Order: sequence, then structure tokens, then C-alpha cells
Amino acid sequence: MNVTHAPKPRVLVVEDQHDIAELILIHLRHEGFEAVAAENGVAAQRELDAVLPDLVLLDWMLPGGQSGLDLARKWRAASRTKNIPIILLTARGEEADKIAGLDSGGDDYITKPFSPAELMARIRALLRRRAPEQIADTVTVGELSLDAAALRVCFRSRKLPVGPTEFRLLHYLLKHPDRIHSRTALLDKVWGDHIFIEERTVDVHIKRLRASLQEAGIMIETVRGAGYRLSSKQDA
Repeated sequence: MNVTHAPKPRVLVVEDQHDIAELILIHLRHEGFEAVAAENGVAAQRELDAVLPDLVLLDWMLPGGQSGLDLARKWRAASRTKNIPIILLTARGEEADKIAGLDSGGDDYITKPFSPAELMARIRALLRRRAPEQIADTVTVGELSLDAAALRVCFRSRKLPVGPTEFRLLHYLLKHPDRIHSRTALLDKVWGDHIFIEERTVDVHIKRLRASLQEAGIMIETVRGAGYRLSSKQDA
């Protein structure tokens, strides 16, 4: 009897420090991932052009003129790579640096030095929550609709490009319109296992979601001191 095994998740590690890259590769392979490394932006782009990974670990500081932030912005802007989950690796630990990293297109952020156990947990959590196909309904509020089975968001019959994390966030907000949701509640309901995720991450994804929704973005309201609300009464 032939047994078909599920393919291993593929992780691209973009890190110019050889010892760090090797340590990450060892742990990834031990945890059942397929892992490849690139030491600069050119090599990373070559790997992406050959095979799309399921996730990218991307160092902030890279040789050759392209930083990790430059690469994240570039990949987020390209249709082929825009939905790849990205975890930024960096020695920068200030809040402003974290926000800059998330704004550039990163989905998560881990500061060096980090424990391999924490890194593996973040990778597994991000891969779990990237799959909106786990929800298969259609929900509509006003002229904004989301079809989970087709992975489609439309406003006034026009399809809108929405990333995987923003898709799940929008789905939850559409299912619970006109309610105020705190950042903590959104982390719990949308991200699920959020032990490593900071509340400020919600702000970044709300900003990204509003931009993706274009005119409909004003339906998502900020409630000062409380959180966010998707309004069914707002004319977009």
C-alpha cells in the first residue's frame, strides 16, 4: 500500500550571519520543516523565484544594499509573493523599530537573541493562522462582502486584494458588526494563540486592512481607549 505524506512546510531563512542561519536551519529541520537559507537579497529573490516558501524568516540588516525591510516591501507589492508570511529577525528592540518592521509588511517580529523554542512557536502560530480556508461562509455588511470559500472580498461588486491575516480579521469584524472589540479580544478571536503577539500588532493590521478596503476602509472605526468597530451604518 502506498502512503502519501503531506509535504513539509518550506521556510526560507534570509540571514547573513552563517552561525545563526545554521542554528535556525538545524532546529527547523528537526521540527519537520524543509528549510533553505539565503545570505542576501539577491540570493533570497533567487530562492523565491524558484520555489515559493510557506514562510520567510527575514533578517533586518543584510549586505548588498537591500535591507530586510526593503525586501519585505518589495514582496508585499508583488502579486506572486504578497501573501507569504514574514517574520523579521533583528537586534533592534525599540517599539518604533517593531512598528516600522510590521509596517513594511512583516507579520511578526522577533528580537535577537531569541530562543529556538520561541522561534519555532512563532512559526507554527503564523502558519496556523494564515489559512482562511478554515472558515467557509459568506458574510455581508452593507455593500462589503466576504466569501471565505472563494477567498474573495468585494465592495460594490469590485474585488479587493486582502492579505491572509487581514482576511481573518475582516471576517471576524463582519460577523460581529457595530460591536466594540478591544485589541486583546481581537488577538484572542483572530490570532488565537497570541502568547507571543503584542497588542500593537492589531493596530498595524487594522491600518493594512483599511488600506486594502480602499473606500470601504472608513467602515472600520477606531473607538478611543476601547478598540475597533466595524460600522454597518457608515456610508462608505
